[in-house]
Amino acid sequence: MSSYIVDSSGRYVIDKDPNAILDYSIDWDAWVTPLGVNIVSLDVIVNGVTVVASFFNGTVTTAYISGGTVGEKATVTFRITTSGTPARVDDRTIYLKIVER
Repeated sequence: MSSYIVDSSGRYVIDKDPNAILDYSIDWDAWVTPLGVNIVSLDVIVNGVTVVASFFNGTVTTAYISGGTVGEKATVTFRITTSGTPARVDDRTIYLKIVER
């Protein structure tokens, strides 16, 4: 399990080693299921790290993340588009602190 801190903005920040390639996931079930829609696409937008692979399965989105520079912070934003007319687009962001572990 990754450790995390809560920063001064109230964000959960996860420690990540720069040599680690780890999967990070977000479960959108509580948001998409009541709307009766499905996830139809996923974009993963990063700052300070690299996306190795990304995919979605049902209501769970996953990205495998590598890299980062020790002492820096990085972000991983999951952007989904749903079925339905009009389609909905929403983001969730994971905050990473790059540390030697």
